[in-house]
Amino acid sequence: MSLSIIYTRAGVGIEAPLVTVETHLSNGLPSLNIVGLPEAAVKESKDRVRSALINANFEFPARRITINLAPADLPKDGGRYDLPIALGILVASGQINVNTIHQYEFMGELALSGELRSVNGILPASLAAKREGRKLIVPTENLSEARLVGETQALGGKHLLEVCAFLQGQRKLELEPEIKPVDTKFIPQPDLLEVKGQYAAKRALEVAAAGRHNLLFIGPPGTGKTMLATRLAGILPEMSESEAIESAAITSVSHQGLDTNHWKRRPFRSPHHTASAAALVGGGSNPKPGEISLAHHGVLFLDELPEFDRRVLEVLREPLESGTVTISRATRQAEYPAKFQFLAAMNPCPCGHFGNPKGVCRCTSDKIRRYLLKLSGPFIDRIDMHVDVPAMSQEELKAIPDTQSEPSEIVRQRVIAAMQRQVRDRGKSNALLNPRELEQVVNFDSGAEDFILAVLERLKFSARAYHRILRVSRTIADLEESFKVTQKHLGEALNYRRLERMLLQVA
Repeated sequence: MSLSIIYTRAGVGIEAPLVTVETHLSNGLPSLNIVGLPEAAVKESKDRVRSALINANFEFPARRITINLAPADLPKDGGRYDLPIALGILVASGQINVNTIHQYEFMGELALSGELRSVNGILPASLAAKREGRKLIVPTENLSEARLVGETQALGGKHLLEVCAFLQGQRKLELEPEIKPVDTKFIPQPDLLEVKGQYAAKRALEVAAAGRHNLLFIGPPGTGKTMLATRLAGILPEMSESEAIESAAITSVSHQGLDTNHWKRRPFRSPHHTASAAALVGGGSNPKPGEISLAHHGVLFLDELPEFDRRVLEVLREPLESGTVTISRATRQAEYPAKFQFLAAMNPCPCGHFGNPKGVCRCTSDKIRRYLLKLSGPFIDRIDMHVDVPAMSQEELKAIPDTQSEPSEIVRQRVIAAMQRQVRDRGKSNALLNPRELEQVVNFDSGAEDFILAVLERLKFSARAYHRILRVSRTIADLEESFKVTQKHLGEALNYRRLERMLLQVA
């Protein structure tokens, strides 16, 4: 017959909608036309496919070839359509006879020699094919990613000829055993044991991890702020299966691709302070995920926070609250999840020594105020904890015995226990509680509520800051296995509002 239908998948955000590749051969002047809103890379596939078929010893039909990528209103981009287009031509021209072609979906880019090259976005396509009950045939390089979704009939091929021989029953494609990703427990990670001193900052890091709270370290240069921040991922529990698939799907559709060796390991993203707003939230004519989505279920760390452009930081305000980001363009829209734990570090002033008894600050009050006000009030309110990281002399560091430091694994066990308590009692981490849920679960001890209200009235904190303090104090109580939030817990949570106190000092 002169008409064939092949199934493949497009990439729209982290979704993989079905695309039907319809190929028709008719009489007329030899030509090949691709319709269905193809972008440049798809239009160029006609040349790759022609060379691949000829070099694989197939005949390229000297007829009028029309290829329709349906649905016609869905933009198509990338080289993923090369393999289904080539198979469509072969089936329509009768060079291969396959009665079970509808049971498969195909993705892959073709080299001019006919070899298959890897493409992005395989994991979402594998999930979608599994739901539809079809087998997915991909380049061998993508096979490990395609099989991360569990029991799926993903098959891998290295060459167009291998795929054609398989479809005609002449050979089998290698079906690798189910992929068993590397256990991330045995992948070395930065350890808290390596950080000397800074016990208050380590305690704050533990509290932040236990409640999934956003955290800001403030201190002079060289006090270990970045060193502490890079150890947060090591005290967080592994991702669940569903969380790992969500996170891996985002990485799969990005330009960097997916490394299956990091399966279930929480991502840690640390963009440079010159990053643009589009780099953080995502963008492009074909919207790709930004740093906040790549940090989904993990940590986003911004070092030297005031050095980021203020307009760049303001775009984080909505994702910090909603956990999603929608990127809209004239012709398409993509929504990416962005439930990340925000972590940042900054100096207290331009010279870095404001409030440091071991250094001399050369900044005026006006200069310090302008530096701190690079961060807007609404943005600061979305950070649960602002923690001071003081300078320590060499003598103080040498006097600290190594036995006083706890390894990350011990802290991690306490964090896991506190998080399990939150999920058991409230169904979610404390950072995700809305104001009404928070008031129902905070359980003030006698006199604790009057204490916090009096302090907040004196310090003129906003309502959002009040709820942040309650969330942190609830987490502190969970770490201590306390049913009630006491004045002690509230006092510790108040100490984690360093930035407001700094602003009062220079007001």
